[in-house]
Amino acid sequence: MNLDNISDSLKKRLSLPLPGDLAHALLRAIPVGDVTPEFDHKLPPRPGGVLILLYQQGSEIKFPLIKRQEYLGAHSGQISLPGGKAEPGEDSVMAALREGEEEIGINREEPNVLGTLSNFVVIPSNFMITPVVATLTNKPVFKPDSYEVAKILFCSLEDLIKEDAIQQREILAGGKFRMMAPHFAIEGEIVWGATAMMLNEFRSILLDII
Repeated sequence: MNLDNISDSLKKRLSLPLPGDLAHALLRAIPVGDVTPEFDHKLPPRPGGVLILLYQQGSEIKFPLIKRQEYLGAHSGQISLPGGKAEPGEDSVMAALREGEEEIGINREEPNVLGTLSNFVVIPSNFMITPVVATLTNKPVFKPDSYEVAKILFCSLEDLIKEDAIQQREILAGGKFRMMAPHFAIEGEIVWGATAMMLNEFRSILLDII
């Protein structure tokens, strides 16, 4: 698979109506048993952006994900796309590129932004996230921020779109909530929840053009 060959098609597809909730719903985790998480947010979701950063490595197109460090928060230790909340004056694209620079050490000026996926509300942390799809001409030298990032994982588009890419298993969320979680397995890690739902929309778009 060649990034140069699909970039124009991907950019055009991102400008058209997106699958959105139809793709998200297929990867939504379902509570098991009677106990389910409850969230009572009093404020509207805060804006933010995450980055799907595509680059060519040999015959494969890849993009990085991060495993977050353990901390007192809703997404401790989880696998996510690089990104975070928007700072004052930033839009989602600016936020995603800045967070990519801060978390994995890319130069925020280098990616070529192709477009965005559907906005996605991450209920546990009360964020409205916009996934930003961008490309790099060359594979970057990644420099993970040790404070936020435990390690960087790398997913190939071939693995994302293969027929058996979506798996399912029961997990324990937050140490106490049993969930049946559709997920992607990437480098031995379970990618579930909001990240998996956003990636499934990206997967659906890729299957439209490849």
